[in-house]
Amino acid sequence: MLPPRFVTLNNDIKMPILGLGAWDMYGQEAEQAVVDALDVGYRLIDTAAMYDNEQDVGRALQRSGVLRSEVFVTTKLNNNAHGYDEALKAFDESLGKLGLEQVDLYLIHWPIREGRKASWRALEQIYAEGRARAIGVANYDRILLEELFDTAGIVPAVNQIECSPWLFQPELMEYCRANHIQMQSYCPITRGIKFNDPRLHPICERYGKTPAQVVLNWHVCHGISTIPKSVRRERLQENLGALSFSLSEYDMNEMDSWDEGFRICEPPSDFY
Repeated sequence: MLPPRFVTLNNDIKMPILGLGAWDMYGQEAEQAVVDALDVGYRLIDTAAMYDNEQDVGRALQRSGVLRSEVFVTTKLNNNAHGYDEALKAFDESLGKLGLEQVDLYLIHWPIREGRKASWRALEQIYAEGRARAIGVANYDRILLEELFDTAGIVPAVNQIECSPWLFQPELMEYCRANHIQMQSYCPITRGIKFNDPRLHPICERYGKTPAQVVLNWHVCHGISTIPKSVRRERLQENLGALSFSLSEYDMNEMDSWDEGFRICEPPSDFY
């Protein structure tokens, strides 16, 4: 059985399980990467105010010829815009740069200590107004989610975190599932750093797939949405090929055991 191509969020909105992360791409490179991604079949584009490329993504959406209703667009609140009024203003600015009247998902990018509770109230207001089809958080662990639940009126639809076989977080995954929060992974292929792991190579050979495809398939077979980044058309096609097969239960269990706490970005605990 092939992995699902969509997940259903807690407000019944469907989101593609695999998309393009637009971190660290700018200008014409970013615009072309999004155009190419949409052309080869991606329907989830993840950007952020912090990435400074929302305008590039917006131009690509217009150029692509793909109907707006067919593309799931995510953007995020920048760290310097926390607070109720500040977050509302920042969201307006993001919409303007994207050239959109509505985004599909708006996230708190990092749980900045001062202002994150007020920021979530702003996101709830944005959702109530229909300007974001879903709202969520990023880089929240269980402690931060429990803090949010103390005051939130809406359960986040998504929690976007760093995750890979070398940073498997099954307890957080199960906690999110129990609370109807979709987990989404960034840096899912560790920027290629872990592709030299000798345990990965036999699995790739068994399936005739690349390291990126095997690692991304591990995510989607766990029901984890994932947003690998690439600016090269051939890599975009390669990553999308992760949806063309399913790892066996044996290989999934094997990869689950590789967790070594390997991180590229700072942990959520830095924001307690």
